[in-house]
Amino acid sequence: MSSTSNSNVHPSAIVDEGCKIGEGTKVWHFSHIMPDCIIGNNCNIGQNVVISPGVVLGNNVKIQNNVSIYTGVTCEDDVFLGPSMVFTNVVNPRSAINRRGQYAKTTVKKGATIGANSTIVCGHDIGEYAFIGAGAVVTKHIKPYALVVGNPAKQIGWMSEYGHRLNFDSYGIAVCSESKEKYKLENGEVHKLKA
Repeated sequence: MSSTSNSNVHPSAIVDEGCKIGEGTKVWHFSHIMPDCIIGNNCNIGQNVVISPGVVLGNNVKIQNNVSIYTGVTCEDDVFLGPSMVFTNVVNPRSAINRRGQYAKTTVKKGATIGANSTIVCGHDIGEYAFIGAGAVVTKHIKPYALVVGNPAKQIGWMSEYGHRLNFDSYGIAVCSESKEKYKLENGEVHKLKA
């Protein structure tokens, strides 16, 4: 194991040789971190989590219980993965046909939240600070700050970086109820305005 001395791995967890685990990261009960994973600083990897070879996690990624992160997945900084959410990594799996080496890539961008029991079909990226509602099934790329729910997932609004629904006025401006930061909706895209 190549974890730093400042990471905290529960004795029941298995961390294979060649993993890099950053400082302050916690790996909880019965989890398995496979070879060649790169896990950033201050991550929290819940109980019964499997991280497959080559997965990359940024800093401050929170993974709740019973999540499997398959080869081809990258999570940037500050991503939240809810309990029992699912990634896929092959578009057309068949038991009798070996599709190793055909894994589709999925990137979850900075600050995104993926709710409990949702499914991310491989090859579709999740934009910065997007919010995937519990139980949603994502079958296409998700825009930054988008709020999506349902099966298949449909966009029903926009979310702030603090996780609050944004209500845009007639000028396309919204204010986060918690941070008071302002956002602009223009041409079907949301951008945070500089203070």
